[in-house]
Amino acid sequence: MVADALVYHPTVAHYLRFVATTIGRDKLLRTIQYFARFYAWYLVRTKHSAARVAPLEAITKHFGLSRKLLSIGKNVEHLKAAAVAADARGLDPVLQYCTVARQLCYALYLTLDTVTYLDVVGIRRSSAAKRLQRDAYKAWLAGLIFNTVAGVYSLAQLRRRQSVLDRKEGEGVVEGKRLERERMATNLQLVSDLCDITLPSSALGYVNLHDGVVGLAGLVSSVIGVWNVWQKTA
Repeated sequence: MVADALVYHPTVAHYLRFVATTIGRDKLLRTIQYFARFYAWYLVRTKHSAARVAPLEAITKHFGLSRKLLSIGKNVEHLKAAAVAADARGLDPVLQYCTVARQLCYALYLTLDTVTYLDVVGIRRSSAAKRLQRDAYKAWLAGLIFNTVAGVYSLAQLRRRQSVLDRKEGEGVVEGKRLERERMATNLQLVSDLCDITLPSSALGYVNLHDGVVGLAGLVSSVIGVWNVWQKTA
């Protein structure tokens, strides 16, 4: 039957594995959130009524709060990742330093973000909420910068390894394909990080970007995030 074919289709099983992960749900919510932000800007720019814009602004706000709730406690994961990277043996020193610094910055960002979430929803009001939110954005931005540096460095290392690779031998061909896949993944992550950098930079006032640019940048990085998680849950 058609219903059975749909229910037992491998894509449905893949989708269920995807949404079973917290990060999968987060990436989906993030994609919708930043699409709504971009589309709200577009409607305002094209002079549509406030009634059409209001639902999109509500999606942007409430999906953002939902994602903050999902991320509570995730700071511990980043602290552990920082400790594991710090203890790793044989890791490239530049990548090791960037990884540890990035994970610590993300842990700080999520910790501060949790405090501001409690203030926003009225669970625990804090007079320092606005300052803590700015500090959270700074920590997020620093983490993204460290990841961008690691990405650029990794690309340079991959190019160096590809340039000395003997592609005439069977092992060289296999290694060349592996390095190419790694290069494509690094490029994709770099694009995501560069898009994400616009978000805290704009929120902090370091760059003057309207909601259209911020929404589109967030949408691109979110789609990349969805793709990465989808591949990992295959």
